[in-house]
Amino acid sequence: MPTITATALGAPCWIDLASSDLDRAKDFYGGIFGWTFESAGAEYGGYTTARKDGRKVAGLMANDPQWQMPDAWSTYLHTADIDATLAKAVAAGGFSCGGAMDIPEQGRMAMLTDPDEAMFGLWQPTGHRGFEVVGEPGAPVWHQLTTRNYGVALEFYRQLLGWQTQTESDTDEFRYATAVFDGEALLGVMDGSVLPAGTPAQWSFFLGAEDVDTTVEAVLARGGSVLRAAEDTPYGRLAAVADPTGAAFNLSSLPTG
Repeated sequence: MPTITATALGAPCWIDLASSDLDRAKDFYGGIFGWTFESAGAEYGGYTTARKDGRKVAGLMANDPQWQMPDAWSTYLHTADIDATLAKAVAAGGFSCGGAMDIPEQGRMAMLTDPDEAMFGLWQPTGHRGFEVVGEPGAPVWHQLTTRNYGVALEFYRQLLGWQTQTESDTDEFRYATAVFDGEALLGVMDGSVLPAGTPAQWSFFLGAEDVDTTVEAVLARGGSVLRAAEDTPYGRLAAVADPTGAAFNLSSLPTG
């Protein structure tokens, strides 16, 4: 797949990990997915870019104890005006986690939650355009928001980022919509009201795997854990796992043919 140079407005454009053990995280993800790592240095707080075959695929940073947050991955959505988008989000029932921040020569970022308290990031790029590879082994292939307030969430993101959504399933057992950008579905929204009480609203992503079962074995061998065993679904073979410090992500088989 060719190197990606731009992401549609409103679509996921980047993921990064806040980890309490960066060295272990690099060993884990590098060993499983073949990622290589490049630190931006002290000027950027040691922020590290992960590359897959030389192309930017994700970021890693130290989890500051002052944040009082568990190790976790974050998903960033592309915006052309982060200040206007952040103000609009707050007016629509979201919550800003500290406001927008300038990242010199790279862009502007902000962390926020939607009305159902699912945390996500906004990214307004300048020098850093986001993903350079998707849809391959070791790269993001899908993004998903799981929310207990399905209708509210869809309207929030439609108004905030101009999502064009289409319903894929609308039953009490499984309610799901996709957001389409330039004719391509890039993310899904799942009604989480069918999940056990207390299940939080959250953004998640799926990394491609040539063989999901083999990759799950590699996760376990390197100190990770399995949150949901590999299973065949109408959308491919999927699994949910976590790295050695508990940061969760998903695995997905890749389309054939």
